[in-house]
Formats: sequence, structure tokens, C-alpha cells
Amino acid sequence: MGQLDGRVVIITGAGRGIGREHALLFAAEGAKVVVNDLGGGLDGSSAEGTPAEQVVAEIRAMGGEAVANHDNIADWEGGKRLIDAAIDAFGDLHVLVNNAGILRDRVLVNLSEDDWDAVINVHLKGHFVPTRHAAAYWREQAKAGKPVNAAIINTSSTSGLLGNVGQSNYGAAKSGIASFTVIIAEELKRYGVRANAIAPAARTRMTESTPGLSDIVQKPGDAAVFDAWDPANISPLVVALAAPTCEITGEVFFVQGGRVSRFQNWTMKETLDKNDRWTVAELTEKLPTLLA
Repeated sequence: MGQLDGRVVIITGAGRGIGREHALLFAAEGAKVVVNDLGGGLDGSSAEGTPAEQVVAEIRAMGGEAVANHDNIADWEGGKRLIDAAIDAFGDLHVLVNNAGILRDRVLVNLSEDDWDAVINVHLKGHFVPTRHAAAYWREQAKAGKPVNAAIINTSSTSGLLGNVGQSNYGAAKSGIASFTVIIAEELKRYGVRANAIAPAARTRMTESTPGLSDIVQKPGDAAVFDAWDPANISPLVVALAAPTCEITGEVFFVQGGRVSRFQNWTMKETLDKNDRWTVAELTEKLPTLLA
């Protein structure tokens, strides 16, 4: 018996990397999996169906149930078809894992409008669209009196939560995803839906191409040494958050290797306060004290 027996899950960007590991572990825990992947390049420049089919074949070979889907998650109608694909294939939907993404890394002065739009579209809109259609499905179930125990797991990044040079487009999208998660967790709990996000650190096509990370993420030469950058290290947290017994919602977690940390939302810290309007001169003098 698995933690997710009978659960139906959609995983976007599940043809490679972290998404593939999610799909395999969800299936091993008894879930029926919709493997969504365009098969595109790292920058989103091309599309082919093969990776999704390969993961489906792996799942079926281990005795699991899975179907492939190639819809564009940032397209309104494509997102609706993705949700419908799960319901048509398996009769229901319990978990949505938003994982798909691309990179167009450049410092701001070299960043083009297309670089910005493409990354924001795939990451931020690509989280919104499937989530919006899944939420509508769960709301209708709840209104019809059917008990709903559903989970959304989004994918943020330390590039957005902590910042990283050369990734203003990616970071802006990923910080937006974290905020999106916190807000929808409040909105959807009335329908029996939980929402959380992860900020994973693992060896993927993205991290291998990120400045400063390409050497760090390499696999250890000694098989006896724990591979802290193995993407398979990420998936147990996602499965745990998707389990029907989990009650956690509205949280963002960092995960790498054997480490899981809870992020704290933006928090007010040092304060200047007076019972009157500040003058420019006063603030010019006092603002540095907030950073002391």
C-alpha cells in the first residue's frame, strides 16, 4: 500500500529532471499520473512529445498507471485540456504539481522583452492557468456536496526568494509563485484544497546552466558519497505534501539533499515611527538606522 493509493495527480514538466522524479515516486506510492511535458528546450524554443511518453513507459513498466499530455500550460484552453485529461483518463483529480519551467538568464541590461515575457509566461502564468482550472473543478465538487481532499504543490526558487544575479525574470516569476501560493491557500481551503510551494535545489538542466552552480551540482565520483544534488531527493517532500493525511497549507519549503527548511514570508523588522508626518530631512538622517 502506498501513501497515494487511488489519488490522481497531474505533474507539469514531468518529462525530465525533478518532474520526472516526481512522476516516478508518485506512481510508486500508488498514484495515477498525468505526465505533462512539451519536450521543449531549456529556453522553451522547441517542443517534442518524447520525454513524456518515456516517463509513462517507465511508470507502466513498474506496474503503475499513467498517461502523457502535451498541452501548453500557459495557454488558457491548453490548461483546461490538461485538467480534463486527468478526469477523462482516471475519473477524478486530487493533486496538481506545477513544476514546468524554462530559463532565459541575462543581466538586466541585456534582457530582451521576449526573454522577460517567455519566462514570466511559462512560470507564472503556467502556474496560474492549470491551478485556475483545477480550482474550478474542485469548487464544483464541493458545491455539489462531494468531499474534496486536494493538494496543489507549486515550484518556487531561491532565485526569487533570496535573489540571484542574472535571473531577474526567473526570480520575479518565482517570487510571484510563492506569493500566489500563500494567497490561494487562503482562498481554496473552503473547498478542501491545500496549497504549498517548494524551492528545490538539485541537479537539472537549469542548475547545470546557472552561473556559479554548474561545477557545484556535479554528481560525486564516489558512489558511496550521498549525492545531495540528486533530483530524486526533492520528490519525497512533494509526495508528503500531496498525501491525503497532510494538513499543511500556505507554506513554502526549501529542499535540497536531506535538508528541508521552512521559509518565512516577507516580515516587517526594524521600524521608524513617530506620531506625525516625516520630513525628507528627518528620513534622510534616520533611514540608515534601520540597516544598522
